[in-house]
Amino acid sequence: MDIIFKIVAIGLITCVATLVIKPIRTDFAILISIVGGLIILFMIINYLTGIFNTLQNIIGITNLNSSLYTILLKIVGIGYLIEFTAGICNDTGNGSLGDKILLGGKIIIMVMALPIITSILEIIMELLPS
Repeated sequence: MDIIFKIVAIGLITCVATLVIKPIRTDFAILISIVGGLIILFMIINYLTGIFNTLQNIIGITNLNSSLYTILLKIVGIGYLIEFTAGICNDTGNGSLGDKILLGGKIIIMVMALPIITSILEIIMELLPS
């Protein structure tokens, strides 16, 4: 729980620093915003190992195709990466570009999710009486 207070503190410090620097040097304000976001990302990397370990346990218990979990992890990763990138674009005043990045990410996620949707439908069809 202590990590969330650190994340919030770094986020607020980054926002205030950006607001103070922006009228003086907009290029530095953008860099401060990016660095603050990267610091927060590096702080949460340790939590990713816990997620991967839990997913490995779930794969072992369910005996489902592990490629589905790989796809799921890729989808989540793409979602976070796209959101982070679009946020940076919005911070730099390129909201339109950020929107295009979000749209592209959503389309890629939908395409990547098709095998999962197909597998779910196959499982449902097996469970239904003939």
